[in-house]
Amino acid sequence: MSALSAAAKKGLGDPVLAELVMIRASQLNHCAFCLDMHLQLARKHGESEDRVQMLNAWEETEDLYSERERAALALTEAVTLLTDGVPDEVYERAARHFTEAELAHLIGLIAVINGWNRLMVSRRVPPGGYRP
Repeated sequence: MSALSAAAKKGLGDPVLAELVMIRASQLNHCAFCLDMHLQLARKHGESEDRVQMLNAWEETEDLYSERERAALALTEAVTLLTDGVPDEVYERAARHFTEAELAHLIGLIAVINGWNRLMVSRRVPPGGYRP
C-alpha cells in the first residue's frame, strides 16, 4: 500500500492536491491518525491553514479551491462513499481537469487512502504517532 500511495502521488504530480484528497477521504472515514498525518504533510508542502480548515466545507468556499481541486474533491467523496457509485457527471468533471494518466493516479490515491483509513480505524490507531 505504501508503494501504491507513493506511485499515485508521484503520478498525480501535485503533492498539495494529493494531501487535500487524503485529508478529505480521512475526514469522511473519521480516521484521526490519517488526518493528523496528512494535515502535517499538507502544511509541510506549504498548504495554508485557511484551506486546510475549510476543507470539510469545500463546496461552499468557491474562491478557496481551484476548479481542478474541486473536481478532485468531488471525485474523492464519490469514490469514498460509493453509496450510489460514482456519478457520470462527477467522473466527467474530473476527466476535464486531469489527463487519463493523472486521473488513474488520482483514483489510485483515493483507493489507497480509503484502504489506509479502514486499516487504521479498525486497528484503533490513535493520532499523534506520525512524525514527518
